[in-house]
Amino acid sequence: MGIGCAAHRKPQPARTGRRRRTEGFPVIFIQDPPVGGGYTAAMIAPPEPSPWHEARAGAVAILPAAVAVVPFALLLGALAAEKGLSPLEVALMSALVFAGSSQFVALDLWTTPAAWVTLGSAALLVNLRHILMGASIAPKMAGFHPIARVLALLLLADEIWAMAERRAAARPLTAAYFFGLGGLLYVNWVLFTTAGAVVGARFGDPAAYGFDFAFTAIFIGLIAGFRHTRGFLPTVAAAALAAVATQAVLPGPVSIAVGAAAGVAVAAILPPRREAAA
Repeated sequence: MGIGCAAHRKPQPARTGRRRRTEGFPVIFIQDPPVGGGYTAAMIAPPEPSPWHEARAGAVAILPAAVAVVPFALLLGALAAEKGLSPLEVALMSALVFAGSSQFVALDLWTTPAAWVTLGSAALLVNLRHILMGASIAPKMAGFHPIARVLALLLLADEIWAMAERRAAARPLTAAYFFGLGGLLYVNWVLFTTAGAVVGARFGDPAAYGFDFAFTAIFIGLIAGFRHTRGFLPTVAAAALAAVATQAVLPGPVSIAVGAAAGVAVAAILPPRREAAA
């Protein structure tokens, strides 16, 4: 900006020059009126992404997981049909429960007439980890409308939680992005479990097609996404060892809850990361 010797000149308003783009962001060059006629660059902040853009980004992020669960959704529907459930009942179960692990456990324990207390207790035990996931992700939902926050937690699943945590570590988590994650996986799960009930036993065993490892591979990828976070190795090791040891002594869904609790306990007692000296 020109200063000093131009006191005798009458101030003139700044003139806006041409717009240019630098690295994808618009830049305005403003002419300095007092002396020299030079230009000063003023960077314009990029616009906030629209809700549609955020929802689409969430759907794209969850797409690999949605594809990976398809064989298991078909298998769940086929198993439910073998237990005597109609396609409509399978669709309602998936829509209301939306928790694959507990649905498989419930079908494994299914009898006629159904033992509702046993089924409910088993599903509750498997889904205790949702308490931990909800406590982890809730602070990142500070910008959500209260109703949107409740609906988002109803859509919470392992894959959705991991993707949302990864997004929150890089940028603020928006409701549109979360519903892009949850909406696609939810619709995908309900549709393909219902299709499995219609197709029935004709689908066969996913292991025959190599699909049995797809779900495992997805979870390995989700865990690896947190490898740079504080205490990653001790937390994962504690959870894995606790779950395997519990499964060896007491086979069943309790190993999931024990492994999650062990991982949380180790993460809680680890010392905080020291910030680099300024």
